[in-house]
Amino acid sequence: MKKIVLQISIAIFVILTFCSLIFVPSTEGKTMNTKAKEALNILMEGNKRYAEGKLLHPHQGIDRRKDVAEGQHPIAIIVACSDSRVPPEIVFDQGLGDIFVVRVAGNVLSEVNIGSIDYAAEHFGIPLVIVLGHTRCGAVTVAVKGGEVTGHVRSILEAIEPAVNEARKQCRECDLVDAAARINVDRVVKNLQDSGPILSHLIKEGKLTIVGAYYDLDTGKVELLSK
Repeated sequence: MKKIVLQISIAIFVILTFCSLIFVPSTEGKTMNTKAKEALNILMEGNKRYAEGKLLHPHQGIDRRKDVAEGQHPIAIIVACSDSRVPPEIVFDQGLGDIFVVRVAGNVLSEVNIGSIDYAAEHFGIPLVIVLGHTRCGAVTVAVKGGEVTGHVRSILEAIEPAVNEARKQCRECDLVDAAARINVDRVVKNLQDSGPILSHLIKEGKLTIVGAYYDLDTGKVELLSK
């Protein structure tokens, strides 16, 4: 009897240990696999170096260029605004082949950039997507102020307008641009999480985590938004 109890105890211990290695708590309140957590830690440590002016400029030499010439294995996908002040490789202190970047004004979604995200997540097995908004975003500012715009800019503003409308409901005396930019990030994260057939499937299998983040132009710091 004692032998059976001991065997059962050992089995439970092994199972619990295995689960703790595979899954860790995430900022979404669900589960974030170990690779996603490691990638997020690397990027946030890189941002800390950047904000403190202690850049390492990793993977930017000739040897790295040769290493990635025939293939790439990025640790994360960054969906960022096209703003010239928010280059993800610099903000996260990364180098060649480290991150797969999709940039568009207002970090909004279209079929084309979702396709890019789908491809990278599935083809390279990337475990983490970060949607990166930022303070004083020009596209969000224009969407908040309204007025006439020309050309294809209208399509960008139309994608941001739902976030602006939500911000107007929630925000009475706060910075409307800042509130709308943050809500816009949350909306993009949710839309990506629901995007099938590829992203939603990878999330369901525990192979992909998508989080929102917000970059401060003044401090250089990236803040995780997802709860």
